[in-house]
Amino acid sequence: VFAGMNGSAIENFSCMIYNVSFMNCTWRAGRDAPGDTQYFLYWKNSRYDDAMECELYIKDENGRNTGCRFQNVKIEIEKAYFLVNGSSKDSLIQFYDEYIQLYKIEILTPPLNVTVNCTRDPAGCIITWQPPLTSHVENINCVEYEISIQKK
Repeated sequence: VFAGMNGSAIENFSCMIYNVSFMNCTWRAGRDAPGDTQYFLYWKNSRYDDAMECELYIKDENGRNTGCRFQNVKIEIEKAYFLVNGSSKDSLIQFYDEYIQLYKIEILTPPLNVTVNCTRDPAGCIITWQPPLTSHVENINCVEYEISIQKK
């Protein structure tokens, strides 16, 4: 049973990793949360880490925390654990928690060193590239590529 007022927990929690090691998480205040409710995010990247509080909150116009910016994020093999709890003078606020596999929320950088060599013979063009940068090196073979060629 969740302690706290129904409808006071955050909604629409989502995170994304970009530029290899940056992560943004955002959420909306609970629709029935009192006006003075403030939210706090804690996370663990693996079961061996201690829970850490967000260091750089994203705030709305009322100064309420509605997200967090992270730097130097490493993608571990395990799921990361996120917990957002809240406080209010008026009532108890329900917490929200979720486990997320970070590699599933990563927006990959573009492939590196894309080169195109075209010849006049029927072989046409050879396009080569290197894999995108990512903080998890294990599964770079899992990356699929799509080439879109527009004729002018």
